[in-house]
Amino acid sequence: MIKRILVPVDGSASSEKSIVQAISIAEKFNAKIHFLYVANINQIAINPNLTHAIMDAMRAAGTAILERAASMVPENVAYEKIMETGAPAAVILEYEEILDADLIIMGSRGLGVVKGVLLGSVSQYIIERAKGPVMVIK
Repeated sequence: MIKRILVPVDGSASSEKSIVQAISIAEKFNAKIHFLYVANINQIAINPNLTHAIMDAMRAAGTAILERAASMVPENVAYEKIMETGAPAAVILEYEEILDADLIIMGSRGLGVVKGVLLGSVSQYIIERAKGPVMVIK
């Protein structure tokens, strides 16, 4: 039985598609959706003078992304918005455990084989290490 769905969101087109899929599944199972935005600390500038400004901008972007996700959810579906800072893959796996998530639904950035190998893929990392099922939406 699916009761808790973790949906990492980043504002991409595939992330939006994952929201739609999560809503569909949540309606069928009367599940709660947990939207998770992770401000990626790997993208913060090394210059300490810029760090606060960049973090503020990342949090503002995260708030907008979470609000957009919430606006898509019909009244009959329960949801929660979570904003964290860290390495996205690690934070997603941490929240899988914290929430005891039954399913993770996430978008794929579509890096392709070469870029995915060179740059790493959050969705691939999650697929390989998650304790429960993961649905990746293209």
